[in-house]
Amino acid sequence: MQELTLSPGPAKLTPTLDPTHRMELILSTSPAELTLDPACQPKLPLDSTRQPEMTFNPGPTELTMDPEHQPEETPAPSLAELTLEPVHRRPELLDACADLINDQWPRSRASRLHSLGQSSDAFPLCLMLLSPHPTSEAAPIVVGHARLSLVLNQPQSLLVETVVVARALRGRGFGRCLMEGLEVFARARGFRKLHLTTHDQVHFYTHLGYQLGKPVQGLVFTSRRLPATLLNAFPTGPSPRPPWKAPNLTAQAAPRGPKGLPLPPPPPLPECLTTSPPVPSGPPSKSLLETQYQNVRGRPIFWMEKDI
Repeated sequence: MQELTLSPGPAKLTPTLDPTHRMELILSTSPAELTLDPACQPKLPLDSTRQPEMTFNPGPTELTMDPEHQPEETPAPSLAELTLEPVHRRPELLDACADLINDQWPRSRASRLHSLGQSSDAFPLCLMLLSPHPTSEAAPIVVGHARLSLVLNQPQSLLVETVVVARALRGRGFGRCLMEGLEVFARARGFRKLHLTTHDQVHFYTHLGYQLGKPVQGLVFTSRRLPATLLNAFPTGPSPRPPWKAPNLTAQAAPRGPKGLPLPPPPPLPECLTTSPPVPSGPPSKSLLETQYQNVRGRPIFWMEKDI
């Protein structure tokens, strides 16, 4: 056993580790010395008026980890192993799917889960692009998501919404795989056209065969209690803006002052330019960078469609 002896004078702590190696710790009111080994250990002076100092070896430091306990990187999902499954058939993945969508479009978690919970085979229907987890016992990885809704007065069309791929997996072909899977899913159920909107992915959808189209009305819910005449009362798309009208600059009767005296006439209008800019020849081209449609926030949107 180790012994600790206290005395009125300087305290002395003498733990015995080995008969050949002895360590002594001497505490006193004067600058103390910590002696580990009188033969080969350095002395470390302690001063109560100064902060302790720590000195590092300027040489490189190596950190060696046990190969058996090093973390393993999760391999990227394989395109050949991806599957497309409805959300309502995999309720254990609702939370992961909600996190994926909210990472792109932040929203209340309860509201997002409620929206995903409305998925059904009768539409709207939420689909997840899944990849098997490297660990067979773990749940699949949610790679992407998209929602399909019926289109008013177009029984063979579907509206594609909320298309998103996990941020860490973008640019690897998973977006194309998701959209191609939607086409296969829709064709197998008798649909022949897909519609969608986008703000900044026009070229991506153009490479997939989509072209600019007209707005459609998606049905966010279906019910036999609502007659078609009531649904038709809703607008099928954004109403066109009225053309801008220039102010009338024709001469009008000069207004009179308070005492009936006519006011001085307005200054004359500037003379019209004799030259006008040349009119481009040929039919106007339909640019993919121009659109006449806007969302409720005034942001331009592009309506696109594809026959499948």
